[in-house]
Amino acid sequence: MSKRTLNHFDAAGNAWMVDVSAKDDTAREAVARGTIQMTPGGYDLVKAGGMAKGDVLGVARIAGIMAAKKVDQLIPLTHPLNISKAEIAFDFDDASHAIIITATTKMVGKTGVEMEALTAVSVAALTIYDMSKAVDKGMIISDIMLLKKSGGKSGTFIR
Repeated sequence: MSKRTLNHFDAAGNAWMVDVSAKDDTAREAVARGTIQMTPGGYDLVKAGGMAKGDVLGVARIAGIMAAKKVDQLIPLTHPLNISKAEIAFDFDDASHAIIITATTKMVGKTGVEMEALTAVSVAALTIYDMSKAVDKGMIISDIMLLKKSGGKSGTFIR
């Protein structure tokens, strides 16, 4: 197995932003997923759209999309990206009272959009928490992960 180095550090160990100027523009896509588990009462309120603060999932969707567009302002050393797609989907797991959040990000460029998808999921989950905490402070945000990425020199990754 070849030895890989962390590319956000120079030979002296100093943090730096990777120079991607010589890379080719390629179509890139990333899909990430995360879960927020709730009490049965809180879960039912969100699912029915009955939370006092309003449309929890609608606001969480917008928050996730906005977060995907602002990653360079949140995570040091990431590149500002002109993403062409940020989509957030919600699925309900009635058995465990959990909402599964999936984010898909796309663009054509020199660097990947994995951080954008992961950040979108994270912020969507935090928004659900914020809008639901009056009825459920015990929510658990978990299992945030990259499911798939394509494009670029490293090719395709599928979990």
